[in-house]
Amino acid sequence: MTFTTLFMAHVPDADPERDACMLGTEKYKLYVRLVRGQAQALDVCRKLVKAEGIQSIILCPGFTHKDVAEIQELVGPDVGITVARGDGPSGRIAQEAMKKAGWF
Repeated sequence: MTFTTLFMAHVPDADPERDACMLGTEKYKLYVRLVRGQAQALDVCRKLVKAEGIQSIILCPGFTHKDVAEIQELVGPDVGITVARGDGPSGRIAQEAMKKAGWF
């Protein structure tokens, strides 16, 4: 059996069809998708949970509590969801780097 996970991150110029990859071993598959917003995130989840049997979803810090709740409702109770959030200083460092890169 393979443990199958999806990691999604918000990126302003993302195209989830183009900006995608899968890394894996015999026991683990990690799908990565970059999305522009919640509509794309829901579409990616809908497709990959059904097609690839995703068991766990890891979200970047840009997903709000409301976003997480919508994803959980969509995928159902058998898919775990985690949000990768750092501490205050780490968040500020990342936000400053994203600002310099023109995200905001």
